[in-house]
Amino acid sequence: MTKLFKSPQIMWKRAANGVGMAYHSARIDAVLASYPKSGRTWFRFILSTYLADAFDLKARPDLYSMFGVMPNFDMDRERGLPAFAHARHRPRPPLVPVSHLPYSRLRFRNHPVIFMMRDPRDVMVSSYFHATRQKHRFSGDIDGFLKDPGQGVTSLAKYLNDWAAGLRGRRHVVVSYEELSDDPHGQTARVLSFLGVETRPEILDKAVEAARFQNMQELELAKGLPGHEYDRSDSESRRMRRGKVGGFADYLTPEQIRLVETACDRELTPQAKALLARSMAERASAREA
Repeated sequence: MTKLFKSPQIMWKRAANGVGMAYHSARIDAVLASYPKSGRTWFRFILSTYLADAFDLKARPDLYSMFGVMPNFDMDRERGLPAFAHARHRPRPPLVPVSHLPYSRLRFRNHPVIFMMRDPRDVMVSSYFHATRQKHRFSGDIDGFLKDPGQGVTSLAKYLNDWAAGLRGRRHVVVSYEELSDDPHGQTARVLSFLGVETRPEILDKAVEAARFQNMQELELAKGLPGHEYDRSDSESRRMRRGKVGGFADYLTPEQIRLVETACDRELTPQAKALLARSMAERASAREA
């Protein structure tokens, strides 16, 4: 027989989480949001390293300690908002939690948003390896993954559609993985300006250098990532897998590439297409300059 009521322990935990989220949300300066496998870990590492140095936090972020500077947007004690270790530091660094959660006005309130994009074809390839080698939540081939309604192109399209609508009328800045790859200094400085943080070139140089792909890959090989158990000796299982813009061409057949492109054209709203096109247009303009 189905239970009609939750246990007192579950009800208490949910109430406590709600109170905790309300408390922390009042201090949030902005949210970094992205679909999974859009380059969030890399950008979080750049930003947290910069903030740690710029605000003299006496901490050198790695793949574990960076959660103390830029936590997840949840109540996990080790990686979530309670892990933010600098609330009483003066001057206080901006609190910028990161999230893969779908858009919700109630959840994200009126917080400014840093929204990170990535080429959907690269996202799908990276998501496939994440689902099959790390999370073990999909066992089919990549063709089946692309068509899977809960994890494939349809899932990505829904996420982008909801966020594109949610960003309208909300203070936000958009940065793409491709832009960040082309110009990590310029794009990071643009986001720092959005946060009201002064860009200090010497500190930015160190943050970008610390977040070079090889350096981050060495950190992952040495310790992994908190909350994740996987075979780090398998290069396709790692979070720092390749870091290559346009790497999808090495994995997808021409038919699979057309499948992703056709699905995006069919399922994305005009607002989501404009969001994606704007990101790509900014990258093209930067290259022409």
